[in-house]
Amino acid sequence: MFSPVSQAATFTAAMVDQNGKPLNDVVLTLKGPPSKPVLAPKADMDQRDKEFVPHVLAVHTGTLIRFPNSDNIRHQVYSFSAPKRFELRLYEGTPSDPLLFDKPGVVVLGCNIHDWMLGYIFVTDDPWFGVSDDNGKLTLNDLPPGHYVATAWHPKIADMQPVPAGEFDVPAGGLQKSFTVAVQATSNQMPMAPAPSAFGDAFHKAAHE
Repeated sequence: MFSPVSQAATFTAAMVDQNGKPLNDVVLTLKGPPSKPVLAPKADMDQRDKEFVPHVLAVHTGTLIRFPNSDNIRHQVYSFSAPKRFELRLYEGTPSDPLLFDKPGVVVLGCNIHDWMLGYIFVTDDPWFGVSDDNGKLTLNDLPPGHYVATAWHPKIADMQPVPAGEFDVPAGGLQKSFTVAVQATSNQMPMAPAPSAFGDAFHKAAHE
């Protein structure tokens, strides 16, 4: 993502929901002291077991993303989201050309063949970012010590819009910090297939300005 700096700190974030439970798939972005970007970043959004993997992918603006299909069936991936509208018609394997994501925002992914498949690509201009794991943790390395402004996002956040996550100083020795992100409640039981409007609702929220 970004090249190391002469004096670098490690920042560890613990993401929890409004009930204090660890929350995965939270995107945390930071603005702070300047850093030197790595040219032409690349990333993959895979399809495995009829799911997008990872469920949430965070990338910097200008990233080239491949969409490999690791299933033994064909998928047709597309998005109606304003930052990146595209369609990859029925395919197996990996399309030869990656797609350029050059506008910040939330890109909601779907599959024309499997209606329940939903994935998210969060494209940010901020220089530092990460996605929380199943334990609600994320770690950012090689941060210059200094003052930072944080933003958080999650697929189940209200209106699917990023929210301010506070300001803080990262000392040379590093920092561990907890963040609370309010998300909309959902049923613990996973339905066999979503309501027909689920996909359209996700796109509508992503395009909301």
